[in-house]
Amino acid sequence: MSTDYYELPVGDTKWGIPGAFDTVFNWEYDEMRGRLVTLYQKGKQKQWDADERLDWSINVEPGSPDNGPDYYIPIYGSPIWEGLNEKEKEQLRHHMGAWMNSQFLHGEQGALICTAKIVQAVPDIDSKFYAATQVMDEARHVETFSKYLREKVEMAYPVNKFLKILLDQVLQDSRWDMTYLGMQVLIEGLALAAFSLIRDYSEEPLAKAINTYVMQDEARHVAFGRLALRDYYPQLTDAERAER
Repeated sequence: MSTDYYELPVGDTKWGIPGAFDTVFNWEYDEMRGRLVTLYQKGKQKQWDADERLDWSINVEPGSPDNGPDYYIPIYGSPIWEGLNEKEKEQLRHHMGAWMNSQFLHGEQGALICTAKIVQAVPDIDSKFYAATQVMDEARHVETFSKYLREKVEMAYPVNKFLKILLDQVLQDSRWDMTYLGMQVLIEGLALAAFSLIRDYSEEPLAKAINTYVMQDEARHVAFGRLALRDYYPQLTDAERAER
């Protein structure tokens, strides 16, 4: 998607993040955990093509209230909102939808880069296998949200500064488990909640379909992070939990 679509100045079109981490090879190809292997199998089997699976002929009206409930707009119900005429409300819905989907897009690119890092840095071969399927998932998500913004919304916004800070911290940390914790659990978990709002409350069929398919992938990604970290982080005993 060209930066011509952005409503605010983007500045530099590339963002370099300095960092260092160990790349780990593992020659124990048979040491695989059953639940991660199951996720890997699902990751292979549930790949989907956005061009074939989604109906891109659907007409989208970016300013329509069908795209999502107005009460999710931060100023809804305020004197400012009540003072807007219908044309201005349409424009606000258009910009809010563009901003939200833009953050989805930028976050998915962050997930793509983080997962590629996991393939290199994680010490277990089964985690490398599954992460490789997630790299393909995230590339597809970037492709899909970019196409939706370009062809249907026709407007985009730069990355939110707080999302950028979070991505910067996750990617600069040299520890592979922090990449898991920051991306697979925290960011992906928050994304699942945001995607569910579109799936459950939007009346725009293309957006509902996109978020439904993306959520199926993201649910596996969160499960992957939790499974891998549960084996890596020490587990508390019942007595230790009680003390806390």
